[in-house]
Amino acid sequence: MKRARKSPWNGERRATVLAGLILLQALCALFFIGDAIEDFREDGQFDNPHLMIEAAAALALVAGVVFLMVELRGLLSRMSDMQIGLDIAHGHLTDVIEAFFEAWALTPAERDVAIMILKGLDNENIARVRNTASGTVRAQAASIYAKSRTDGRAQFISLFVEELMAAGDTAADRNPRGAA
Repeated sequence: MKRARKSPWNGERRATVLAGLILLQALCALFFIGDAIEDFREDGQFDNPHLMIEAAAALALVAGVVFLMVELRGLLSRMSDMQIGLDIAHGHLTDVIEAFFEAWALTPAERDVAIMILKGLDNENIARVRNTASGTVRAQAASIYAKSRTDGRAQFISLFVEELMAAGDTAADRNPRGAA
């Protein structure tokens, strides 16, 4: 059973509609505020029921504008988080890994070793694949763990598992064990 694919514009369209409603509501608030000020200038008293209703409507509209602006900001943040999750799910984990590697300033050799660690190879197999001594691989792995501020292979791998399970924080934003 094939799922209907949602248009990528749905979230953007929703944000645009919400922004339009905020603008419309702000214009209505300005109208009521202006009208209430004009009525107050003419009457000079605030005890007029018509003036009090207009003032209350203006305050409600201003409160609504503020609330909708907060909601729009939250919507845009959630859309960004969802996009990051989709990028990871669609095979862009490489970009996430590269962001970590760049933050940690890994050398090209360390990057190769780190990728093989993530693939589950042990030091001897990495040495065999790279045609280097296993001591060299151990030294590179130790450097990777130090730069990533992890205690070893399991904790290093868990960084990337956490990234896959994260609610949308990017490697560059979160980088919990990145270089200082």
